[in-house]
Amino acid sequence: MADLASPDAAVDPANWTCPAPLRDQPVVVMGHGGGGALSAELIQDVFAPAYGNPTLAAMGDSAVLHLGGARLAFSTDSYVVRPLFFPGGSLGDLAVNGTVNDLAMSGARPAFLSAAFVLEEGVELAVVDRIARAMGAAAETAGVTIATGDTKVVEAGHGDGVYVTTAGVGLVPEGVDIRPQRARPGDAVLVSGPIGLHGVAIMSVREGLEFGVEIASDTAPLADLVAAMLAVTPDVHVLRDPTRGGLGASLNEIARASGTGVRLSERALPVPDAVANACGFLGLDPLYVANEGRLVAFVPAAEAEAVLAAMRAHPQGTGAAHIGECVVEHPGMVVVSTGLGGTRVVDLPLGEQLPRIC
Repeated sequence: MADLASPDAAVDPANWTCPAPLRDQPVVVMGHGGGGALSAELIQDVFAPAYGNPTLAAMGDSAVLHLGGARLAFSTDSYVVRPLFFPGGSLGDLAVNGTVNDLAMSGARPAFLSAAFVLEEGVELAVVDRIARAMGAAAETAGVTIATGDTKVVEAGHGDGVYVTTAGVGLVPEGVDIRPQRARPGDAVLVSGPIGLHGVAIMSVREGLEFGVEIASDTAPLADLVAAMLAVTPDVHVLRDPTRGGLGASLNEIARASGTGVRLSERALPVPDAVANACGFLGLDPLYVANEGRLVAFVPAAEAEAVLAAMRAHPQGTGAAHIGECVVEHPGMVVVSTGLGGTRVVDLPLGEQLPRIC
């Protein structure tokens, strides 16, 4: 803040300064890519008016399209992670798993991906080869085909090694209608496993931090897990993969889209000790730390135990937990019941605690 010893500075907000990105920024700041309030404003104020259409207005992880009698899910995403390789994965894994998971969050069975590379002049071809091979292996694991692509090269100093954009399509089964607007009071809120691993893994190698144990990213494809859940009931209401902005941002987006409230139990949140210790040391909230192999689901209460059992029987859901409920109270807000009997609000973050994580 400005020097508050000055009476004028104390009463005139125009004289204040703050290192956080301000909401009326006339230029792009890192927070616009963080999956929080600034990202939402960029979409709502710039992109949505320019492209406005009912399909885009649904604002899901992927768009559901009707084409030739089929229901297709379609998604695209760019990956700019730094560093390119990290414990548990790489840019290549993220570029495949991220788009596969966005399709799966509509209930789709992912089928085909495209891959576009932006390479900076001077990057070693061995690095590009390693990323491409990681993408090929991840695609094989996820059961998708990388069917087309593109490559561009920019001058040295005008990029950051390698950026990758993937787009994907998949088929949505009959009877499946998964979107954030379908959250209903009484729904159980389930998460597929421990949270915060990806963000802390990136942070540890980027900043050279050691937390006593290696923390690996959770990056993984989730389409098979979603299929197992839908085999129990096709009436899963909402699915989201809590990447940028973490679980807190995803739950806020769902609450606002559906006009309902979300109440979580702090004691039920699956936060690994290593993540909790790292976040405590760095002053971060695990609810806002990115994940790359987790999903959050809203399912009818009557189906919750059966869906949870199916999740725990799947390799990508062994740590699944029932973490809260969708409620009538405080519509559009997410709150946490703390272990001490209090309540705190989990707001939509302004930007991202750690940028360039995917």
